[in-house]
Amino acid sequence: MKDTHKLRGLRQRLVKYLQSRGIDDSRILDAFMDIPRHYFISKDFAEWAYRDEAFLIAAGQTISHPYTVAFQTDLLQIKSSDKILEIGTGSGYQATVIASMGAKLYTIERQAELYHTTNKLLIKLGYDRIRTLFGDGYQGAPRFAPFDKIIVTCGASFIPKALPYQLKIGGRMVIPVGEGEDKMMTVITRESETEFSFEKKGIFKFVPFLEGINEQKQSVISKPVIRVKL
Repeated sequence: MKDTHKLRGLRQRLVKYLQSRGIDDSRILDAFMDIPRHYFISKDFAEWAYRDEAFLIAAGQTISHPYTVAFQTDLLQIKSSDKILEIGTGSGYQATVIASMGAKLYTIERQAELYHTTNKLLIKLGYDRIRTLFGDGYQGAPRFAPFDKIIVTCGASFIPKALPYQLKIGGRMVIPVGEGEDKMMTVITRESETEFSFEKKGIFKFVPFLEGINEQKQSVISKPVIRVKL
């Protein structure tokens, strides 16, 4: 898929929209400008990729709204020296945004179909330093812990017990939590071996955070979930 002058112009428009909603970290804005989001969805919807919309992708999952991606990334307060765990690789777009900011990223996906296709795409796009894992996100990645940051890109009904304990002391986790489709974006900071602090950062919509792994194929054509006019 090509990256055209028109699509770059649409990315620039998206960046201005993110700025208007309070995203002011230049590293995040540069990532959104530099990374062609249309590479991560069906080519039939390339020009729609730069609207603030979620899209259905393979295995019944979604690529999140650009603002949601930017907002979660901003909450992580990423440093280039960070080791970060992402739960829910999905299309790989969020992973590339984080990796472009210099962090060492491990990302775990429970859907075998997405794990294989996204891993190939990340390598093709030159993000071969991202460590992709196939497994149960509820268990995290204890082999590679502790992490400076953890980001969960799907909506949990509760906080999986294993995840906060895979943070370093002072580490930070961003996770959407709550019953139903609406989730409260929550920041958890590990204050000590046994103590954690919690901050609520607003309501967002996510596909559910499920336990276990799924090796079945459930492909769908990428299409918009919600239309939001910029």
